[in-house]
Amino acid sequence: MFNNFLKSLSILKKFLFINLIIFIIIGILTVLYLQTVRPNLILKKTVNHIQVINNTIDHISRLNIKFEEEDIRKFLFSTRFLFQNLDRVILFDNQLNLVGDTDTLDLDPRSFSNKMDIVELEILDEKITKKVTETKNLNKEKTISLKDILTNYSWSKDFGKPYTFTQEGYNQFILTTVKNVSLDGNNIGYLAISENANDIKSAIDERKTFILRTAIFIAIVIFIFSFVLNRYFLKPIKNLVVYTKIIKEKSKKKTNIEELKSRNDELGTLSNSLDDMTHELQKRISHAENFSTDLVHEIRNPLTSLKSASEILQETEDLQQRRKLINILDHDVQRIERLITDYSQMLKDEVALSKEKMKKIDLKSILNSVVDDYNSIYETKRGITIKLLVSKKSEEYYIYGIENRIEQIIANLLDNSISFSEDNKNIVVETFKDEANKVILKVIDEGKGFKEKNTKKIFNRFYSNRPDSFGKHSGLGLNIVKNLVELHGATISASNNTTQKGANVEIVFPKY
Repeated sequence: MFNNFLKSLSILKKFLFINLIIFIIIGILTVLYLQTVRPNLILKKTVNHIQVINNTIDHISRLNIKFEEEDIRKFLFSTRFLFQNLDRVILFDNQLNLVGDTDTLDLDPRSFSNKMDIVELEILDEKITKKVTETKNLNKEKTISLKDILTNYSWSKDFGKPYTFTQEGYNQFILTTVKNVSLDGNNIGYLAISENANDIKSAIDERKTFILRTAIFIAIVIFIFSFVLNRYFLKPIKNLVVYTKIIKEKSKKKTNIEELKSRNDELGTLSNSLDDMTHELQKRISHAENFSTDLVHEIRNPLTSLKSASEILQETEDLQQRRKLINILDHDVQRIERLITDYSQMLKDEVALSKEKMKKIDLKSILNSVVDDYNSIYETKRGITIKLLVSKKSEEYYIYGIENRIEQIIANLLDNSISFSEDNKNIVVETFKDEANKVILKVIDEGKGFKEKNTKKIFNRFYSNRPDSFGKHSGLGLNIVKNLVELHGATISASNNTTQKGANVEIVFPKY
């Protein structure tokens, strides 16, 4: 249930909620800590009081001191070393009469006590092995004297054990420990040690102040961090989510993706990558849709021809006409087969291209390899010679690309030139560098040339102005070449030769 609740929250809300939980836990632990600090500090002082009380009682017992004013006065003067670091030592006889006071011997006991808000009682045995704490809320209007405390102590079930209480009031925090004095099993009086314990109060106040300041500081830091997190990280991510939804829904709503793309951090890189990927996907989807439409259109014509020819073939008995119809059927079947084959290969190439990586390659060595392969086939078969011209053979012709795709470009251009060339003709493959040090590749043939004045159309899919031998071609070859060329950041153009028959295709590769 809790996990589901967290999953439903945004990152910012999760962050704030987790910090709230941590704050609550720390707050509880802090309260528990502060509750233990005061008793522990009181206990440390109480242990010292008890030691002094036990030493004092031991001296009184050994010296056989009577609880009379004169004897107690002499005793206090003679043993004042016992009470170092103590503010006050008070002695009462068994009838609770004041018989000794380190401050003044004629002090009224009632003037000693301050108005008490809280009395904390701690009873410890002689070995400090047992601790009992009792808290009493007293009437603030009532003044409780030390004599009153001793009266209650004398009737208490814990009589005979050290009795410690605190007095708060008038900006003072006084810690007092009392115990009865026994001699030969008889109670002869009471001994009280009082000490100003404002250091305990100060220590507690300092801890509270420190904790409060720390909590405020952490809260401010969390607030600032939350603001920065939301402003510079979460909000841009939300904008990216909105952007993807708009793209998914094909909405025309405006987004601030351009603002995110201008960032120089990881989010800027992510935004650029996402935008590029989105445009690429849109491009591919549009490309696939257009291509499918064109393919259907191109297949429909030979299918119509096939249907008509097959119907006529069934009805005619003329042998010459039947042969003509069979040739038409064969021609259309080849056409459809070539369309499907090239289309399938085109799809495979697009998938493969997304996985291949470009690198530095030597165009000259690729040209030598491809030209040699084609010469070995077509010189013998049709008498067609492919000549390779390199302007400066000693110069290197490096480009940035995919080697097998460059081979495919050259092969497709040669296939196209050979298809439209007569036997015993020449095809020239030329490479050189222009003034900008860009690598130029030309394929020049002696074929019929292009019928279109606007030669850009020849690179369109299913180019329609084709010769009668179309059955051998799908109309995708030059379109595939154009896509591969653009993939390498290059440009391609075509023109008819001006001095002789034939066509010229030129590719300009970017400077490596």
